[in-house]
This record gives sequence, C-alpha cells and structure tokens, in this order.
Amino acid sequence: MKLAVLLIAVLLLPFTILYAQDKPSTLKLTRTRINDTLVVAQQDTSAQKDLYDVIRSIFNKKGAVTNKGTTVIGAKPVFSVLPAVGYTLQTKLAVTLSGNVAFRVKGNSRISTISSNSAYTQNKQIIIPVQSNIWTAGDKYNFIGDFKFYKYPQSTFGLGSDSKASNENPMDYTLVQFYETVLTRIVGNLYAGAGFIFDKHYNVTETGNPDGSISDYEKYGPQSSATSSGITLNALIDMRDNSINPTRGFYAGVQFRDNKTFLGSTSPWTSLIVDVRKYYRFPASSKNVIAFWSYNWLVLKGKPPYLDLPANTWDQYNGTGRGYIQGRFRGAQMVYLESEYRYHITKNGLLGGVAFINAESFSGAPGTALQGIQPGYGAGLRLKLNKVSKTNIAVDYGMGNQHSKGIFVTVGEIF
Repeated sequence: MKLAVLLIAVLLLPFTILYAQDKPSTLKLTRTRINDTLVVAQQDTSAQKDLYDVIRSIFNKKGAVTNKGTTVIGAKPVFSVLPAVGYTLQTKLAVTLSGNVAFRVKGNSRISTISSNSAYTQNKQIIIPVQSNIWTAGDKYNFIGDFKFYKYPQSTFGLGSDSKASNENPMDYTLVQFYETVLTRIVGNLYAGAGFIFDKHYNVTETGNPDGSISDYEKYGPQSSATSSGITLNALIDMRDNSINPTRGFYAGVQFRDNKTFLGSTSPWTSLIVDVRKYYRFPASSKNVIAFWSYNWLVLKGKPPYLDLPANTWDQYNGTGRGYIQGRFRGAQMVYLESEYRYHITKNGLLGGVAFINAESFSGAPGTALQGIQPGYGAGLRLKLNKVSKTNIAVDYGMGNQHSKGIFVTVGEIF
C-alpha cells in the first residue's frame, strides 16, 4: 500500500498546475488549521531534497518546475492544484483534488490562503471543504473561514470510550457546516476574537446494532435533522517556527461555543475546546523533533445533537485518535493526549520517520463521568513533498484496542 501510494504520487505530480509571479515558487500544499499561516523566511534549500528533485533526477527535464533557493509570495497570488489518491479507515480509497491560492497583502509578514481538499471515496462519500485564512493590512485582523459539505455514510459505535467495536451501527447523513472567526492581535503573538458557527445534519438514518439491541443513538434521541448554530469566543497564541511542520515552539488555542435557539439551534448547548501543543528538538543538536499535543473537547451545558458530540478524528484537524476509525469513540467529554517523535532517515530530508502514542477518554451522555482510557500507537514514514514549506506526504500504520488497526495517509503533519 505504501509503495502504491508513492507511485501514484510520482505519477500525478508532473500534472500539478503551478502559477507563480516574479520569482520561482513552489507547490504549497497544506491542511488549513486555525492559524495556518507561514511567515516565509529567506532560506537556501539546495542541500535538501524533495519529491520534485527525485522526479527531475529520473527524467532529467530542464525547465521543469523548481523549488531551489527562496520562495517569495507577494500580492499576486500563487495557485496550486494537485490530483491525488489517498486512504483512511473511514473513507478507504479516495480520489481527491487538492488546491490552494496563497498571497500576501502588501507589507504583511503573514500569508493568506484559500484551500480545498475535495474527495469522492470508495465508501461513496462526497467531501467538499473550503477553508480560508485571510490577513488584513498590517496583520491586524485574521479572518478564518471553514465551509464543508459532506454526503457521509459512516458508522457509530455508541457513547463513551468503553463502547464495543462489535456494536457497529451504520449511519448515513448529509452535513452542511459554516464557521467564520475574526481575530485581532492583542499583544505580541496573542490573538482574540469571536465568530459564528453553524452545523446542520439532515437525512440522518441508522441501520441499528447488529444484535438487534437498542443503539446508543436511539437511546440518546434520534433526529432525522438537527442544527447547531451559535457564536464563539476565541483566543490563540501561536509561537511555532512553521505552522505546517513545526520543529520548535508553542501553540495554544481556546474556543468557547454557545449555541442559541434564536439563532436556529435545535437545542441550546455550550462547549469548550482547549488545544495545546509543544515542540522540542531532541536531541537538541539534531533536526529530530519530539512533539506533545493535548486536545480537550468538553460539553459544558445542554444536550447537543448526537452527531455534534465530541468524537475522535472529528476535531478541526481530523487528527485525533490514530489507530481508530473516525467516530469510533463519542461522548459529551473528550480528553486526549498524544506524543510523536519525528526523525530524519536521510540527511537530505527526503525521507523521515515517526513513532507515536496517544490516549483518549470519553464520557457517555452529558452529565456522565469519563470512562476507560483507550490507547493508540504506531509508526510511519514521511516523504518530503516540498522542501521549502516542509510539507510531507505522511503514511502511518496505527493500532488500538479491540483489534483496531489501519493505514492512515495524508498530506501534512497530524499536529
């Protein structure tokens, strides 16, 4: 599978569309995150290698797209488009079309981006996301947008981290999601602001538990259609050296969400997300990195619709819970910890490896206590897609309890 993914990537990359202005640039492929901006430093990457260098060395084509030297993104936009094939436990094989446009307002140090990673999967899922991260003049305001349309057959396994894999309950639904947040600098790297958030699930159906028993979804309160709509209050500190692939620094984000019936919510409820990450060089003299991640997603009051409850891999980055299928654990409270060691295999940076371990605990319905801790662990390979932005193709093999295991393929680091 890993070899197949690599071969597909090599075959598709020559068809990448890249438009640059004034100076040579590079394909910039990232997964958009809450503050996914890269302050581009002038850097010499001639000693490093990426997939473009491998393709050039094989075909020895002159005049091909190059990413040597420095990258300069200015007021004129840089467009990137890449067709690809991916794989996750929840989608199986997926045909994707990834693309973005990157630009910088004159005088800004931070880059604005608009990106998408649309897909059609082997599980007949339709996934259309559009994310935006726009900085105004002087980096005073940051507008963060997230729109999703999902036609999404997906199973649920009940509530709490003690739920059993044998209680797989196939579901189907359509999701429309719209988030927009405005942040402004308070001081230094501290930003704060507010936003509007909207989730609507409709055409929701379930098959039921395999043994014919009443499912947790049925006990919780089935809804063929449900809406969560409200405001958010946000705070952010981002001191990472590179938001795409950090090697040092600190990140902390807080989101308080308050859903109101007068704004269209099916029911009123509030939640809190606290996201903290720290990165160290280890050993300090090497390029290897040890990273730590804490992601806590808590329902504070009310009763959210079942599909809006915290669940693994339904965080904003779709990263929590490697080793388990998306939605394997769900509940009103989610506590999550992960650590990953990232190391170089080749001196030129083309190949790297990771080893990771995580642990998560969920409660059941609102008002119940956290249940057992479910571990996940595994290892993976990293192939450098772009040496300037440090974007990797990530291929991981993860395992968990109750014989859970699978391959996870994505572009960019998990956190």
